[in-house]
Amino acid sequence: MAECPCGSGAEYEKCCSLYIKDGIPVPTAEKLMRARYTAYALGEVDYIMSTHEVDPKDVENSRKATEDWSKQSDWQGLEILKTSKGGESDDTGTVEFKAHYMIDRARYTHHEISTFKRKNGKWLFTEGQEIKKPVHREEPKISRNAPCPCGSGKKYKKCCG
Repeated sequence: MAECPCGSGAEYEKCCSLYIKDGIPVPTAEKLMRARYTAYALGEVDYIMSTHEVDPKDVENSRKATEDWSKQSDWQGLEILKTSKGGESDDTGTVEFKAHYMIDRARYTHHEISTFKRKNGKWLFTEGQEIKKPVHREEPKISRNAPCPCGSGKKYKKCCG
């Protein structure tokens, strides 16, 4: 038996498969987050769509984008950073997470705070707010008119820039 992609450490058959394949209702928002990540990793688009509160007019576009992202990515792992509410006795909750994946040998991290609500006893993903951190330069910026750091003697803009 293979380990579940959600990172719980349990076997898939005893973890997210219960929700994705067997249709058992997820008890908490965090478990839904883990099951949805696993569904992305395994290409289970029907499960992703069935646990997403979507405006009916957006279903087709949303499904296509979800399927493309799911199948084009090599899912590398899930980190749950923080949860707020979303327990078995709650009706709403949030989960902050990082999903690591690769596309065409480039590594990416999707950092998001997801909002969930329980509707008719079933947890649903309602919306996500992506967290984007500013990019910080490791080395100082090279001016276009500065000498090129490669040592050619040319200006940066005429050489490596």
